[in-house]
Amino acid sequence: MINKSGYKIIIVNGSLFICLLTLLHFNDSRLLEVITFLTCILLFFHFLFFRDPEREIPQYEDLIVSPADGKVIKITEVEEDHYLHSRAILVSIFMSVFDVHVNRVPVSGEIEYLNYRSGKFKPAYKDNSSELNEQLVTGIKSLRGKILIKQIAGIIARRIVCSLKKGDMVRTGERFGMIKYGSRVDLLIPMASKIYVKLHERVIAGETIIGELPD
Repeated sequence: MINKSGYKIIIVNGSLFICLLTLLHFNDSRLLEVITFLTCILLFFHFLFFRDPEREIPQYEDLIVSPADGKVIKITEVEEDHYLHSRAILVSIFMSVFDVHVNRVPVSGEIEYLNYRSGKFKPAYKDNSSELNEQLVTGIKSLRGKILIKQIAGIIARRIVCSLKKGDMVRTGERFGMIKYGSRVDLLIPMASKIYVKLHERVIAGETIIGELPD
């Protein structure tokens, strides 16, 4: 399955590839062969990048599932002043260009907070990218408490996609957006939550259980 965010790019890339194949049929050009080959590689990459597999979503309201595919690069305590207004546990997930980039809702609840912040495009694995880089911040109020999600752009990722609006009711595991061409997602959850993942562990959006919200 291909995510709809990639339809336009794949159609343009595929159309260009077909045009180049047609030209190559009538022109014996080494340069044209190379360009056609590279366009084919790019088309294959876009099919890979925009893949959107189905996931088996845990059906328990207290569980927090991963919002992204990737590797856990940071687990720490931070002060969150924008939505949670308290100390929180930060779990950072880095997505390489080879990971599935569709983001999924970590917990069921209501979208209470949405805030786009312009910024820089530093490497997403750097600690300060969470504060300095362009990002879209989403706050969800669940039955067990509030959580915050940061979709953070990186040095290559320059486009954050999010379909949510304030007041939307969402369920655990629903697709809500993506970050094009590799980046990072930060998840901030209440201090009393239990954490089930470890540093450097690979996680799967909608399936891997990050932790458990407090009673």
